[in-house]
Amino acid sequence: MRGLSFRSLAFLFLIAFLVWSASFDTCNARRGRHWRHGRGSNSVSLSKKNNKGNSHRKGGHPNHHNGKPKPKPKPKAPSHNKSPPLAPAVPTKPVYDVPPPSHHSSVFNVKDFGAKGNGVSDDTKAFEAAWAAACKVEASIMMVPAESVFLVGPISFSGPYCQANIIFQLDGTVIAPTGSKDWGKGLLWWLDFTKLKGITIQGKGIIDGRGSVWWQDYPYDDPIDDESKLIIPLHNNTLPYKPPTPIRSELSGKMPSIKPTALRFYGSFNVTVTGITIQNSPQCHLKFDNCIGVVVHDVSVSSPGDSPNTDGIHLQNSKDVLIHTSNLACGDDCVSIQTGCSNVYVHNVNCGPGHGISIGSLGKDNTKACVSNITVRDVMMHNTMNGVRIKTWQGGSGSVQGVLFSNIQVSEVQLPIVIDQFYCDKSTCKNQTSAVALSGITYERVKGTYTVKPVHFACSDSLPCVDVTLSVIELKPVQERYHMYDPYCWQAFGESTTPTHPPIACLQTGKPPSNRPQSSPDACF
Repeated sequence: MRGLSFRSLAFLFLIAFLVWSASFDTCNARRGRHWRHGRGSNSVSLSKKNNKGNSHRKGGHPNHHNGKPKPKPKPKAPSHNKSPPLAPAVPTKPVYDVPPPSHHSSVFNVKDFGAKGNGVSDDTKAFEAAWAAACKVEASIMMVPAESVFLVGPISFSGPYCQANIIFQLDGTVIAPTGSKDWGKGLLWWLDFTKLKGITIQGKGIIDGRGSVWWQDYPYDDPIDDESKLIIPLHNNTLPYKPPTPIRSELSGKMPSIKPTALRFYGSFNVTVTGITIQNSPQCHLKFDNCIGVVVHDVSVSSPGDSPNTDGIHLQNSKDVLIHTSNLACGDDCVSIQTGCSNVYVHNVNCGPGHGISIGSLGKDNTKACVSNITVRDVMMHNTMNGVRIKTWQGGSGSVQGVLFSNIQVSEVQLPIVIDQFYCDKSTCKNQTSAVALSGITYERVKGTYTVKPVHFACSDSLPCVDVTLSVIELKPVQERYHMYDPYCWQAFGESTTPTHPPIACLQTGKPPSNRPQSSPDACF
């Protein structure tokens, strides 16, 4: 009886074991191909389940079978989430500061074209050859490498047959020649980019015009800023500006009377200039002429405050322009906005030394000028001649309208707010009746200190300034070495929406008399 009982128990145990084995295989089969791919890793997950209870659910496999006996532990394998893919991994693409070239041939290093980069050898031909190659490839990169100084003569990087979106990667230093023979009878530019689409100049490099050899004839051949006539020293032997000391060319010889702009863009679309420094230009540092879609940011301009006619950024016949986050120090206007400009936005710019930010001069030699939709805001000016200014010549025509100067911080600025419709950069100019019409000019939150006169509004007798608005003007005098004056207005009409400091009572409220014209007969719009 005992033997029968023992055999029965053994038989029952065998049946139970077979049933259990079949059940375990069924569990494995239910997991399908995904389970087979990571089988070892899920064995680890199941063993962790027994050791840690239910706490593994946060990171475990979603298809658990609770309450089933676990198989014998297998050797440790990597977790399922880190298991190698079925196919080889694709290498991660490197991150570029500039768009990555599709081929190595898309990067054209000037040194590969023979540039020496020693600051002595003439690298002009190497730059021309590198550009000629880059010009043929869309989104190519012309590389001017760091830690090298390249002597480059006058050069034109021109289209219109170049491919679009070329990047001029400037990390080295480019210097201008200082011998008169390199400039012939005079040129209007040094580095010239013409008729291009999507051109970008970027990098941490320097463009050095070495302009002091050109400045030696100051002040005899250069026009004088008309507002300097308003600045009267307390002592007759005190000059507002001291002419710069010339540094003679090693090749001697007088430089041509025509002075070049350091960097010019002409007839181009979607132009970007960022990161670079432009210094000591013979005349304007950076000029845009007949361009549409311009962005300038994180740029530095540097030349002495007494360097003649060295505008920082000069705009002419250009539309849709954005200038921001830049430091501009020069001997003339930090930003100059000329005729044909519209939709210009300047913000977060530091200006000084220099002559401030100006619209004009406009209407010279009886020409027509058209400027509209200009915004200048969030600007800091230190030790400049002017703050924000509009200047036009007698005898001109056209109009300036839709101008906003907002949040302008001035520190020791001689003339913070200026409209001058009698501008004349010569000793004398004849009186003329016609004028460029000015309307819709707003000054808001202009605050800080001045050293000569807080406001100077000199508008045309025949065509007064209209719709001039002042709001939150807070300007305090700082006595330095100049005679100081009260606010001045002539034929200026508009309103002060808040009290001003000092009071600007000379601004006439409302409109001019009905018999006075309020727009030019040859208006722009």
